[in-house]
Amino acid sequence: MIVEERKTLEQIQQEVDNYISQFKEGYFSPLAMLARLTEELGELAREVNHYYGEKPKKNTETEKTIEEELGDLLFVLICFANSQGIDLQEAHDRVMHKFNTRDKDRWTKIDEGIE
Repeated sequence: MIVEERKTLEQIQQEVDNYISQFKEGYFSPLAMLARLTEELGELAREVNHYYGEKPKKNTETEKTIEEELGDLLFVLICFANSQGIDLQEAHDRVMHKFNTRDKDRWTKIDEGIE
């Protein structure tokens, strides 16, 4: 079994950019990218509904997984970030800082109330 080294977010963004850069069309426009994100989110919602909701798949529908749909959504999100020159690691760090400061007392921590 071949074990690949885990990629950093920077490497993943570069890998997507390398892929997109080989085509003349390049990245889609911001509005088209937003539409693609919405489409992929809808496909993820559909899969979650099939697995956990009251709407089973039809016999004619192809089998997809939540993992596959999350991967599609992640790819388009990375394309959007790349097209806007956004470093997703920096964006992640900023949002985690926000959650660890502004929102630090918003929810009950697991160890609170345990005696």
